[in-house]
Amino acid sequence: MRTISLLAVVLLSAGCVSTTSGPPKPTPDKEDAAEFNYQLGARYYRNGKFDLARDRLQLSLEYDDKRAITWSTLALTYEALENPRLAKDAYEQAIRVAPRNYDAQNAYAVFLCRQGDYRAAGRHFERAADAENNDSAEITLTNAGVCMTQKPDFAQAEAYFRKALEEKQNHPEALLQLALLKKETKDYMSARAFLERFLSRNIPSPAILFLAFEIESQLGNRNGMDDYADRLIREFPASPEARRILEAT
Repeated sequence: MRTISLLAVVLLSAGCVSTTSGPPKPTPDKEDAAEFNYQLGARYYRNGKFDLARDRLQLSLEYDDKRAITWSTLALTYEALENPRLAKDAYEQAIRVAPRNYDAQNAYAVFLCRQGDYRAAGRHFERAADAENNDSAEITLTNAGVCMTQKPDFAQAEAYFRKALEEKQNHPEALLQLALLKKETKDYMSARAFLERFLSRNIPSPAILFLAFEIESQLGNRNGMDDYADRLIREFPASPEARRILEAT
């Protein structure tokens, strides 16, 4: 539940977005070649053929080095090849050619978080969230909150999650992350409140029902524990969580 959703799928499927101006656009032949090699590189990346992906993405950039999506996908490829130095360079190039591209800012922020550079990660998450064309700022802010829980800085994480809810009331992931955070900090009444908001609008997984069971256990609410245990066993009888309940009774 604490995994940051990098939006790699978005990076690999979206069209090229460039917010820079000045340099002349590539000729149609070069543009086609850049797109062709990008698509091949992205396909190789998805299939786990990272050396081939790197070669095709580099070739794409030889035809057009102003494509943020190509730089970002190359950065992901370098990460997969366990070369964080070149990954960082590629992410920075993506931002350099398209400073208002929120996907590039978000991807770089996630990378920085994985590298433990939480201050810089927060800065780029905020830039991504503030981008005028970011229609999913609640996702970016939730990512930022998850990053801060890994630091850990629970106060800053909560601030990001609450800001995500300001962007989109009852955003499911922000509610769930707040429930987890409040459980972690032993504020079980608040954990219950956030989880109940989540459950009132979303279909739960076995793990979420078990989380609700654990919260009610910490609150000493036997009826609540029984309700969630019964629901877990009834709806997900083959789940590991249901087995844990049955083994404990």
